[in-house]
Amino acid sequence: MNQVYKIGFGLLTDFYEITMAYGYWKAGIAERRAAFHLIFRQNPFGGGFTVACGTQPAAEFLESYRFEQEDIEWLGRLTGRDGQPIFEPDFLAYLASLKFTADVDAIPEGTVVFPHEPLVRVIGPLVQCQLVESALLNIVNFQTLIATKAARVVLAARGKPVLEFGLRRAQGIDGAISATRAAYIGGCVGTSNTLAGKLLGIPVRGTHAHSWVMCFDSELEAFRAFARTIPGNCILLVDTYHTLQGVRHAVQVAQELAAMGHQLVGIRLDSGDLAYLSQEARKILDKAGLHHVLIAASNDLDERIIASLNEQGAKIDVWGVGTKLVTAYDEPALGGVYKLTALEDHKGKWVDKVKVSEQAVKSSTPGILQVRRYVKNGEAIGDAIFDELHPPARECVIVDPADPTRRKRLPGDADCYHLLQPILRNGQRVRPTEPLDQARERLQQQLTLFHPGIKRFVNPHTYPAGLELSLHERKFQAILRQRSEFLEPASPSLEGSPGTD
Repeated sequence: MNQVYKIGFGLLTDFYEITMAYGYWKAGIAERRAAFHLIFRQNPFGGGFTVACGTQPAAEFLESYRFEQEDIEWLGRLTGRDGQPIFEPDFLAYLASLKFTADVDAIPEGTVVFPHEPLVRVIGPLVQCQLVESALLNIVNFQTLIATKAARVVLAARGKPVLEFGLRRAQGIDGAISATRAAYIGGCVGTSNTLAGKLLGIPVRGTHAHSWVMCFDSELEAFRAFARTIPGNCILLVDTYHTLQGVRHAVQVAQELAAMGHQLVGIRLDSGDLAYLSQEARKILDKAGLHHVLIAASNDLDERIIASLNEQGAKIDVWGVGTKLVTAYDEPALGGVYKLTALEDHKGKWVDKVKVSEQAVKSSTPGILQVRRYVKNGEAIGDAIFDELHPPARECVIVDPADPTRRKRLPGDADCYHLLQPILRNGQRVRPTEPLDQARERLQQQLTLFHPGIKRFVNPHTYPAGLELSLHERKFQAILRQRSEFLEPASPSLEGSPGTD
């Protein structure tokens, strides 16, 4: 982010965050310590898992968080409906000197995660925790969504490489770079996005467009010219006019390259019946002895289309996936939320905070949350969300947040470890930025831990991730207390009716 923008990000927030910060400051509670957690409530794409991503860029954002002088001046010029300045000069001076000093823990990128598990935990002065809400959600929600989509696409490809080709359809410049980053962590082997390649060290790949072929008098002449341009890295797009005739022209150019001591790398299909065309193209190539020539395919692909093509016996060696990957076409938002879960009182004691909803699944979970993952015989068997201030025994019972009748006992003899790891303490980085390849490798290792059922695209298995029993009970009691405070008196018209006692 700093490489691209080179500015502070104090104003990268929804305006109500700043008005609330002003209110906290005026109420004298701006520096009171608070705990916030970033969670999501359901796996995207109807899937059985999610891939944590974006926490490293989030750490970079927090490390450099500040209000520039021009930000302060702009805020000072804002007026309300009464024509008066919205913010007092002393508050603006407070913002101008604000440094991010909170403690932040996050689940490492490339970790497989599940609904209601906190991806990020922020503990520090209330005003700081509040001001960074919108930006954290923006960064983590999007990259987690795209990394998850990429992981699904890579699973569908069954070991064949997947390239991310989405720059031209991405949601703006930052959307494109962020999507490329997340797609690489999700398992893509390279990208067409050259700027992302430079900034992030991701391998860049590309062939040529239909316009290249159309700029020459014939397809064969265009292919020959491209082969002369990059003889050692030549992939030919064969569907400008007639796909199978294009394959035959590619064969001719491949033979001419071979005579010069080079090999044609591959051909690309970008339209039509990809299953049929790839099968016929493979026959033509193999008949010419070009068994080494790869067949790449693009054209609005996603995990379901790729899975279908594989079931049809498509002879595709490399998949290029663009629009439906970088835009998360079928579900364009993760829906993550950022909730206050605990606040210190004037004596420095943590007090649980619960947001109560008409929908039980949307009620927040109180406490200083952590996630413990249990692994037995090489397979993940359950995740326990618990309060660090009240840690459970190694053997514990978890409760499904969406259905409290569903419970599971996690055995004490299983291996277990905590998912949330420290990344900032007092606003300073305590864990260095890790290479993207490390997060990418982590995901591949993580996926081997889980039963194949959670990786299905249709009716996936529900992995047991829930609240540790005592935390569930504390949350339930807190909700009951909140509801009892707002009980409405019975309507007079119902008095004396059956069943009202």
